[in-house]
Amino acid sequence: MKNVYCTLFGHDYKISKNVTYHVKEYKCKHCSSQLTTNSNGKLTPLTPKFKEINSVLERIHRKRLERSQRIFMTNL
Repeated sequence: MKNVYCTLFGHDYKISKNVTYHVKEYKCKHCSSQLTTNSNGKLTPLTPKFKEINSVLERIHRKRLERSQRIFMTNL
């Protein structure tokens, strides 16, 4: 029944995860299909390869934020 809704009215994607400032993961509210942004900024299906890429990007992004905050706090 959920796929029928998406077939008739289209998907209703909501952000499920913020990977970085520009990369996000989306999930359809009705059928649970998942998308992510690719290197060109376009939406693409969230495959295991993209899940791995996103997890690495998130880890790098988080470490950079932590490092920049530590540097900022030591300069105060």
